[in-house]
Amino acid sequence: MSIWIVDFGSQYTQLITRKMRELGYASEIITLDDAIERFQKNLKPSALVLSGGPQSVFEDKTDYTIFFKDSSLPILGVCYGMQIMGQFFGGVVEKGVVGEYGPAKVHSLNDFNIEGCPATHDVWMSHSDHVSKLPVGFTKVLESENGLCAAIVHESKPILGLQFHPEVQHTVHGSDILRHFLVKIAKLQSDWNGDAMIKSCLDVVSRARGKKVLCAFSGGVDSLVAAMLSHQVLGNDLFCFFVDNGLLRPQDLHHIKLLKEKTPLKIEIIDAKNIFLTNLKDVADPEEKRKIIGRTFIEVFEEKVKSYALDHDIHFDFLLQGTLYPDVIESLSPHKKGGKSSTIKSHHNVGGLPERMKLQLLEPLRFLFKDEVRAMGEELGLLRDWVWRHPFPGPGIGVRVLGKVDEASVQKVQQSDQILFEELKLSQLYQSTWQAFTVLLPVKTVGVKGDGRVYEEVIALRMVNSQDGMTATVTEMPWRVLEKISVRICNEVKGVTRVVYDLTPKPPGTIEWE
Repeated sequence: MSIWIVDFGSQYTQLITRKMRELGYASEIITLDDAIERFQKNLKPSALVLSGGPQSVFEDKTDYTIFFKDSSLPILGVCYGMQIMGQFFGGVVEKGVVGEYGPAKVHSLNDFNIEGCPATHDVWMSHSDHVSKLPVGFTKVLESENGLCAAIVHESKPILGLQFHPEVQHTVHGSDILRHFLVKIAKLQSDWNGDAMIKSCLDVVSRARGKKVLCAFSGGVDSLVAAMLSHQVLGNDLFCFFVDNGLLRPQDLHHIKLLKEKTPLKIEIIDAKNIFLTNLKDVADPEEKRKIIGRTFIEVFEEKVKSYALDHDIHFDFLLQGTLYPDVIESLSPHKKGGKSSTIKSHHNVGGLPERMKLQLLEPLRFLFKDEVRAMGEELGLLRDWVWRHPFPGPGIGVRVLGKVDEASVQKVQQSDQILFEELKLSQLYQSTWQAFTVLLPVKTVGVKGDGRVYEEVIALRMVNSQDGMTATVTEMPWRVLEKISVRICNEVKGVTRVVYDLTPKPPGTIEWE
């Protein structure tokens, strides 16, 4: 059994499962409706976490009795989750006159001690409502500087409520607090490590044993690890198709040719450049571009399935994809199965396939984060340069040309991106940033070239550091490197006369511009 984290829409929910896995405990994020449905089927987690969320308990009419019926079930309520618990057990939740947002200090009460955590420590608050009267059977164990209740613990049941967010980096001793819940209150044994990750993924692949599997192969760490892992089970029944959609970088095709030579994978390159560029003609809306690219991928794969059936008498049963947990979380509909989080952007590799294809999805990495996949790749013996390649979005340069996509605009991004790649490698800074790329902006600016006035386009550099893609900070690159990259792009990329550097973290921005 794993820990169920019920998502009430907090922007930090995914960080709870990240932290718990780092501490060695399996966990998964589920919607409210999924949680209720599982309890109704008499399924039970090893522990239950009620996440934070933007709504108020005064507007929530949900009956949470089913969560609290089993007095032995360990429960952690975070922010909104604590308010749900407080109200359910007879406490009073009040609307705050002044909310607590951002950094705050809390101090221990009633001899409450957490190993490794001082009596007074820094936490991250994000709430307005608060528990003003303790629920029956609970003790207040942490209090904020404002005198508000910051944490409660049940006197006999394994229940802890926190009004702050232990999962975020700003809560300095967040890991200690979560470990206290897992070990001291829930009394759980560690069950998540590299071996457990690989085993859980192999279990997913094993259902396709003896069947023909088509892999949507990009050569990035996600699809590469998914394919290499699956090859252990499937062997020659795994067919990897790499689609050249015309939206790739020069380094991508070189990398694929290298993988064809150095791995046991059967990789076939499909030239579909004209199809994609034709379908994208005159399309500027980013969501529409993503949908077109995703749909065209499916059409290309569908055609390949037909040709293999006709030419080779091979009939595929599964489609293998390198879908990761952030893809799933960010694509979650706010109205699907009780989900309360908002859709940020769609991902081309999340979701179903046309029923006419009669292919089942195989997504062994679906519940893993990027850093976990990298660790798995190293466990599988893949070269470090392959495992630590920068992420590249499925829609490719299609979402790095802002506005309408055409061959000329794609070439500007390809050429500028190649310059960025070369200079980072030459400066030995490629691994100093998690992801680096260029974006063509839909604006023109005045410049001077060869003593003459020009009116040309702008390239933005984007370099960020991240652990799993859910949050990101801007990479502080040396000025001399940025200057050289800018000079080369303006000199070598026809039609570009200005280079800017994107300083926006995630949030509020996303990593990709579209």
